[in-house]
Amino acid sequence: MFDKMTIDDVDVRGKKVLMRVDFNVPLTEDQEVADDARIVASLPTIRKILNDGGRLVLMSHLGRPKGKPMPNFSLRPAAGRLSELLNKPVKLAPDCIGPEVVVMVESLHDGDVVLLENVRFYQEETDNDAEFSQALARLADVYVNDAFGSAHRAHASVEGVAHHVTPAVAGYLMKKELEYLGKALNTPKRPFVAMLGGAKISGKIDVIENMLPKVDAFLLGGAMTFTFDACEGLKVGTSLVEQERMDMAKDLLAKFGNVDAKVMLPLDYVVADSFSADAKTAVVNRGEIPDGWMGLDIGPRTIEAYSKMLEEAGTVAWNGPMGVFEMKPFALGTRAVAEALAKATSKGAVTVVGGGDSAAALADFGLTGAVSHVSTGGGASLEFMAGKVLPGVAALSDR
Repeated sequence: MFDKMTIDDVDVRGKKVLMRVDFNVPLTEDQEVADDARIVASLPTIRKILNDGGRLVLMSHLGRPKGKPMPNFSLRPAAGRLSELLNKPVKLAPDCIGPEVVVMVESLHDGDVVLLENVRFYQEETDNDAEFSQALARLADVYVNDAFGSAHRAHASVEGVAHHVTPAVAGYLMKKELEYLGKALNTPKRPFVAMLGGAKISGKIDVIENMLPKVDAFLLGGAMTFTFDACEGLKVGTSLVEQERMDMAKDLLAKFGNVDAKVMLPLDYVVADSFSADAKTAVVNRGEIPDGWMGLDIGPRTIEAYSKMLEEAGTVAWNGPMGVFEMKPFALGTRAVAEALAKATSKGAVTVVGGGDSAAALADFGLTGAVSHVSTGGGASLEFMAGKVLPGVAALSDR
């Protein structure tokens, strides 16, 4: 059960509602929103507040401006796109704190909305500075956090401000993310299969260790598998290997042998003689990558084995692609497992996908709507899967 207060627990009419959203969206060279998925994801909570007569003050970060104002990281494009989606004006404040912002917020009427400028234009945001948190809090009667993608950050607009505004509640997106991930991890329909890919072991170790006792099968793919192969003395050619993580990989391999879960590493790989879409390619067994060649995707035997296990699963948690899916010759593995997830979902499985690359792959293959849930937070979903407390959630008011 969700044990934090939500937007449904408060009456916002006539109140200033400070809402943390995740408008960290990609922009085109012309400073237009290239993908509005994160803005769209926040609409249910935004519409609820506006329809109920709240005076909405939105805040977000965009990019990494490193504590100083930078025009190319302005939230102006996001304000414009949100205005189109809501079919009403969304003003962009010139700053996120200060007298001018206070005046703008105080002049709001019921059902009005303003977007504060990028909170990361201040170093105090990522430092979780108390005074900065209080300055943000002064704009609010109610605080709402609907930015799951930032929930793992102990930043001022995510965690700090929640200690200075009562109540501090979750929005619909935050609640949905936590309920889907929580259900998948804590009360999974079995068999429960976890699948991890991506380039590096680092960042995934805690996830593997936390989930090993919970899952029935663990499927590993992506370049991270070459570090495991290398520490076993297998031939990996010029594939990506994290030399500094070899001891860690050895420890994990030892743990794989001591759990009930079936842990699978790729049986074969698609290899290339260079990191290029025009490279020569071949399929080789695990441990047989020739010198000068690199593994860039899982091979056909692996695709068959992984797809079978996914299609028979009751619950699947997936984070990270199986290969360099951005290049067509090396997209087959990721596409195949995505299609297997879609099949599993159609048969009643709960399928949860986290991580920006996995979500991007699903979108590329036109399968976003074919799985149960696509998380808006890569880092946050990984930390949640690793069993860690998310600061942005912990700081919210308990029921």
